[in-house]
This record gives sequence, C-alpha cells and structure tokens, in this order.
Amino acid sequence: MLGQPWPFPGRPPKHDLSTWTVTDDWPEHVPVTDAEVEVFEQWFGDLFDELFGPCR
Repeated sequence: MLGQPWPFPGRPPKHDLSTWTVTDDWPEHVPVTDAEVEVFEQWFGDLFDELFGPCR
C-alpha cells in the first residue's frame, strides 16, 4: 500500500504479533432486533439491492 514491504523501517511494534492469539467467543447465532434490521435496510438498502437484487 505504501510501496514498501512489511515490516516497515522504523520503530518495531510494541508487541510481537506472532505471539497473539485470536479467540472467538461469540455465540453461534447472534440475536438481531427488528430495529437493527431496519437501520441497515435504511442505510444500506440500495447497496443490498445492487448486490443481492431487490426484495420480492
């Protein structure tokens, strides 16, 4: 992105990223309220229609 390979020259990262562990503690199904769906439809409805087609 900056035209230079990683790692960039300069100060090293504070933490050694190779020792990080990523865990997922989210439930299998994340509850979503009707109000949240409406917000997404309002803001991203045109994009969703473009990607998935209009609702029938």
